[in-house]
Amino acid sequence: MILCCGEALIDMLPRETAAGESAFAPHAGGSVFNTAIALGRLDAPVQFFSGLSSDLFGDVLRDGLAASNVDSSPAAVSDRPTTLAFVKLTDGHASYAFYDENTAGRMLTVDDLPDVQADALFFGGISLVVEPCGAAYEALMLREAQSRLTMIDPNIRPGFIKDEAAYRARLTRMLGAADIIKTSDEDLEWITGNTDAAALLAETGAQVILLTRGGDGVTVVTTDGSFDVPAQKATVVDTVGAGDTFSAGFLAQLQRDGHLTKGALSGAGEAGLRAAAAFGARVAAITVSRAGANPPWAAEL
Repeated sequence: MILCCGEALIDMLPRETAAGESAFAPHAGGSVFNTAIALGRLDAPVQFFSGLSSDLFGDVLRDGLAASNVDSSPAAVSDRPTTLAFVKLTDGHASYAFYDENTAGRMLTVDDLPDVQADALFFGGISLVVEPCGAAYEALMLREAQSRLTMIDPNIRPGFIKDEAAYRARLTRMLGAADIIKTSDEDLEWITGNTDAAALLAETGAQVILLTRGGDGVTVVTTDGSFDVPAQKATVVDTVGAGDTFSAGFLAQLQRDGHLTKGALSGAGEAGLRAAAAFGARVAAITVSRAGANPPWAAEL
């Protein structure tokens, strides 16, 4: 079982009406939510932990999770509103404006942390930036990392970071506890000032770093060295959810091959990690070929 821990929100995606007017259409989203959805669609056993609202948008999120075979029972439900993220697309690349004050997701606290039954936990997204939910996710990761495999994808959104020093300190602690770190080349440069994934591996003690480079594929870095896995060719509609889907594909393949536990990851070797990264690239290519974060189902593969 994989427990995805992080934000669920409503992406307000730009659309044009029949009359030619600009408009926004609400779609369930959030980086970690997208990863959970992709895992469920790939038939990986998955649960989702976040703060979810009892409002109408919260219903949309819970219904979306259930429809993709994701168990949301660990989530903490409150009557606070759902986070909204208005999306702007420029040449297929997304930028965001978040409306997150006093929401169900943001106001999650350590008192809401679930009992964990999963073998692996996944963290990331904007939920690590703000308080009090950032502290709650950090506490959960540090509590479980000694006995369970953990993966983190910081998914940096510079415009959302108000206290950079505090966020960098949190990332240092969480990266230091992670077995698998997934980061884009842009995110790694923000975190460390360079794109030297091997240096980050040595500094954090992680077992695997996945350095994604968009259309140039992904570099997999371990203590045994590094190797590249090419991206799958695709006609890009937009990149919303691409990295989230890659993470899901990587985890799903490791789970399928029996490598997704604290002790088993080291036995994956280059062949196992290469297969997982290639599967992640394959499912991500399908996601970018259609509008919004719409990961593929196992039957589509």
